[in-house]
Amino acid sequence: MTNYIDRLVAELCPDGVEYRPLGELLGYEQPTKYLVSSKDYDDSYPTPVLTAGKTFILGYTNEAEGIYPASKEEPVIIFDDFTTAFKWVEFPFKAKSSAMKMLTLKSGTDSLFKYVYYAMQCIVYNSSDHARQWISKYSNIEVPVPPLEIQEAIVEIL
Repeated sequence: MTNYIDRLVAELCPDGVEYRPLGELLGYEQPTKYLVSSKDYDDSYPTPVLTAGKTFILGYTNEAEGIYPASKEEPVIIFDDFTTAFKWVEFPFKAKSSAMKMLTLKSGTDSLFKYVYYAMQCIVYNSSDHARQWISKYSNIEVPVPPLEIQEAIVEIL
């Protein structure tokens, strides 16, 4: 017995699913104007300072300028350009490192942003050098881009 996704794929893309490079789906922004100035963090301050790595929230700052305006309506993927670690963010924040990229879905793209995020989680990638990865390598990795109905079903399940 096939599952719901398999049935949708068989019905909507009998010749297979299209693959597209991440760089065609996602735009990036350098964090320069969102970098935190002070290392004076305090849990009572309102704005989180983020890293794309395991720590994620490094602390909180009281800096009021240069806050990245992520929200549930306009989320962002923060991407560490050296380690290729990434996180989904739905709240305003400051960035810690210039090695972070803010990734957003390009306008006119026939993809769901959350689907692309889940597709990125399936990528097995080990950077062998301590170099910036997004532009030269990672953005060229191809991910499956099924019809929107299938993307919606996958996002709902996950």
